[in-house]
Amino acid sequence: MNEFADAKQIVLLGIALAIGLLIGVERGWRSRKEKEGTRIAGLRTYGLTGLLGGGAGVLSQYLGMSAFGFVFLGFTAAVTVAYAMRQRVNGDASITSLITMLLTFILGALAALDHVNLAASAAVVTAILLRYKDVLHGWLKKLEEHELRAALQLLLISIVLLPVLPDRGYGPWQALNPYEIWWMVVLIAGISFIGYFTMKIAGPGKGVILTALTAGMASSTALTLHFSRLSQKQPEMKSLLAAGILVACGTMFLRIQLISSLINPALFNALILPMMVMTLLTLFSAVVIWHKRADHPPSELTHLINPLELKSALFFGALLVLVILLGKGAIHFFGDAGLYLLAAVSGIADVDPINLTLSRMSIADLSLDVAVLGIVIASASNTLVKAMLALFVGAQGLGVRVLLPLLIAAVAGLATAWPM
Repeated sequence: MNEFADAKQIVLLGIALAIGLLIGVERGWRSRKEKEGTRIAGLRTYGLTGLLGGGAGVLSQYLGMSAFGFVFLGFTAAVTVAYAMRQRVNGDASITSLITMLLTFILGALAALDHVNLAASAAVVTAILLRYKDVLHGWLKKLEEHELRAALQLLLISIVLLPVLPDRGYGPWQALNPYEIWWMVVLIAGISFIGYFTMKIAGPGKGVILTALTAGMASSTALTLHFSRLSQKQPEMKSLLAAGILVACGTMFLRIQLISSLINPALFNALILPMMVMTLLTLFSAVVIWHKRADHPPSELTHLINPLELKSALFFGALLVLVILLGKGAIHFFGDAGLYLLAAVSGIADVDPINLTLSRMSIADLSLDVAVLGIVIASASNTLVKAMLALFVGAQGLGVRVLLPLLIAAVAGLATAWPM
């Protein structure tokens, strides 16, 4: 038994050494051009640091955590003095390598205490963060104030607010569950946030189509309005912009499928056919227009949609509450017909609230067939609104290119979902 324990401990110490070597490879590679003896720590030092942390972890099992604490404090003091002396020589104020050394020690100890998965995962993440320093700093330089504010607000509404909300029904028909409603707000905000930054990182140099593809995950209506206005200023681009609008609309159908399936996984199979029909018809039309175009991508696309404002999240939450209450009331007083009418009207403004409402109701209060038809009606209504935007806001010729494909997609989706 003791031999088995010793063998296991040797393996764990080997893992602690490997963790130190992994981080040491990155640190050593970055400072590989420095002269021998001028570096405080390289591959060997980081490897030994991981092993030292592992040894301290083993020691704590026999002498208690106080022994580990003394070893860690001594190591911290020694490394800090070494870095302070180096700073006096070269004036480098960065403490990244100092923190990395201490972290390597801790990860080595975790490995020796048999928390191998945690230690190894943290080591890989550490090496990646160190390796992509320039990329991360480049992203930070491009980050605008409103984007940082949006990221913090997303964390506020998800990490801070969501867990404290009560998870029970209130109001008429017990329809209003604060936790579920706010979770759906967070879901939409998160998807919009990802779509925005995908578009931001891709940049305008990737062209209209990639911009439209990523914008469809945030707001295809906003992109349709933006491209329609842009076509007025650059009418020679109307074919390209029409293809972009169709791509964004096609992506919206995929977003609807994703959101509804996250709320109620049973909707995936029930909704996949009409959503795929509308998606494929719209994207096929985009491909045809793209290949027949005579214009070229612009050098710059401006005025991206702000990813998240707290007041917009609150407004969306209020709109969602209203749609939920109207949905429950429509079913109670008018049955399925009232719900379909609500879906058509709601889709004019925004497809997400009614999609979320019907997806949630389909879990217990609504049949899948009714929910699917209501979601498709809302999608078709919203699609036709975007066709009207392109027709009346865009340059002459843009609306014609967009209207017919979207009309065909809406009709085909309804025909596919309509009960026989």
